[in-house]
Amino acid sequence: MSARRDKTNRSTPKTPRKSKARPKAAATTRERPSRSAAAPQSRGKLERVRMPRSGAPPSDDAHEGRYVYCIIKSAEPLRFGPLGIGVDPTEVHTVHYGDIAAVVSNTPMVVQDPTRDNVLAHQRVNETVMQQHTVIPMSFGTVFKTDDDIIELLRSAYDAFTDVLTKMQDKFEFGLKVLWDRDQIIREIEEEDEDIRRLKGEISSQKGSTYFARMQYGRLIDAALQARSERYVAEIFQALRDVSVASRSNKPIGDRMIMNAAFLVARDLELAFDGRVKDIGSRYDKLTFKYTGPWPPYNFVNIRLKLERAH
Repeated sequence: MSARRDKTNRSTPKTPRKSKARPKAAATTRERPSRSAAAPQSRGKLERVRMPRSGAPPSDDAHEGRYVYCIIKSAEPLRFGPLGIGVDPTEVHTVHYGDIAAVVSNTPMVVQDPTRDNVLAHQRVNETVMQQHTVIPMSFGTVFKTDDDIIELLRSAYDAFTDVLTKMQDKFEFGLKVLWDRDQIIREIEEEDEDIRRLKGEISSQKGSTYFARMQYGRLIDAALQARSERYVAEIFQALRDVSVASRSNKPIGDRMIMNAAFLVARDLELAFDGRVKDIGSRYDKLTFKYTGPWPPYNFVNIRLKLERAH
């Protein structure tokens, strides 16, 4: 199998092959988030800005709120540099309660639009922080009015946060999408299934109405596609079970995608997971594998907070 480890973020095409052609190796692409402060190139170009003067404290302007990116375990004040959301990236720092902290930056008290630049800034901060800390990622657009409001959140949800931080320690999320060429699979089903092949022949040869034959053909094809898709997905999940802590299946997007999954992987099993995905890709030459990570455990953290909408 020809595999490529991609330092950028998300996507590869699949070229159909003729039904009797020599099988082609599956496309398996690893797309990794940037390990640097800047977002990956494919996520959009970001301007470099001047660093603020050393030691300058965050502004306490009455019209500014605090944008919260994630929760971490730390008793010491931390700064992560000018990475935060805004036209000019804002200084990212921590607000503490006991031994846990919220990673925040100053922001106007408005509802943040999920523009490309804003979403990239949110991801960039979480990816930077997770290099050294276990993180509980917050939903995009979480804004509080004051540090005291954040401290109250940390205090009131302290037990829930510490429990999740313990469970997620040294674990990352990887995304895995599996796609196929639907037309190619249909051709293979037609070759393998005698009833479907016979119906297709009848439809091609009849001069009169073929309505009922086409309806029956369509039902048989749909059932065969569903069965084959479910078999592939079950086999892939089973093959990755012993190199992951947990998995979650999300709804596929579009006609070509048959699997849209997230896997929680321990830090010391990252290379094993990477190798297993490539091995699976080499065995399924009809499928295209696209996987991304490591990410914060977005799909495996479910702490719901009742937050007041910023106005």
